[in-house]
Amino acid sequence: MKNFVLICETNCDRIDSFIAENTDISRSRAVKLIETGDVTLNGSAVSKKTSVKVGDRVEIHLPDAVPLEAKAEEIPLDIIYEDAQLLVVNKPKGMVVHPAAGNYEGTLVNALLSHCKGSLSGIGGVMRPGIIHRIDKNTSGLLMVAKNDNSHQHLASQIKEHSFIREYEAVVYGNIKNDEGTINAPIGRHPVKRKQMAVTDKNSKEAVTHYKVIKRYNGFTHLRCRLETGRTHQIRVHMSYIGHPLAGDEVYGPKNVIKELSGQCLHAKKLGFTHPDGRYLEFESELPTYFKEFIFKLEKQLKE
Repeated sequence: MKNFVLICETNCDRIDSFIAENTDISRSRAVKLIETGDVTLNGSAVSKKTSVKVGDRVEIHLPDAVPLEAKAEEIPLDIIYEDAQLLVVNKPKGMVVHPAAGNYEGTLVNALLSHCKGSLSGIGGVMRPGIIHRIDKNTSGLLMVAKNDNSHQHLASQIKEHSFIREYEAVVYGNIKNDEGTINAPIGRHPVKRKQMAVTDKNSKEAVTHYKVIKRYNGFTHLRCRLETGRTHQIRVHMSYIGHPLAGDEVYGPKNVIKELSGQCLHAKKLGFTHPDGRYLEFESELPTYFKEFIFKLEKQLKE
């Protein structure tokens, strides 16, 4: 079991929100830790609705990771880099990152359990060992995995401080007029469609996406996007918000499906971060086949 302490610097309505905003622990997991008595405020037990005030001391007892119900599976992984602290993997389109209802097998976590043989951080909880940041099932590209809790905390802090470089390439519907721009619009749960995210001022968090045009085609634009923040479905929601949803996005885009894409045309192309040992590392992955074939099709149409 690992213990760590947070000192409150600003008032917060709820302790579960305070924990989620100041650690890499999700709000739902913070609630579970509170319910099991693993969180104290100034030495006393709390409820999830307890308020936190300036100067309060919040102590979190993080239980050791327990064996995951999901089984280890020998699934081939495209590993770009690996050492004793972390690994960077190139996730294929169609692979789910971690087990959840309806997807308990064939996930990246199943593959990692086999490859790393239990050497994964436990901060993300038993269903997400080693997972610091996610990419969607139908998004391909680079994902970083922590092998221990110290690495997890070191890397997660860079994401919170916006010093962690994450660049994507995407193809969106329509012709974006400006060569580059920034979308600064808060993202939260959709008020009606609870499985979706939306730009909203209610129960939302800051979300910033920078984009730059790579090339324009007939009815589509190829973009490079850099995340300043990392909200769920951020690029997909932001591009839809400005009227240019991702090509193939069946959730945030038009109803007509682009069959050859099987979901959004989005690839996590670059990761840059400071290793726990102090080195700055940067990795890029080649655009996958589905992406290149779609670009080839657009190039061909442009010449016709």
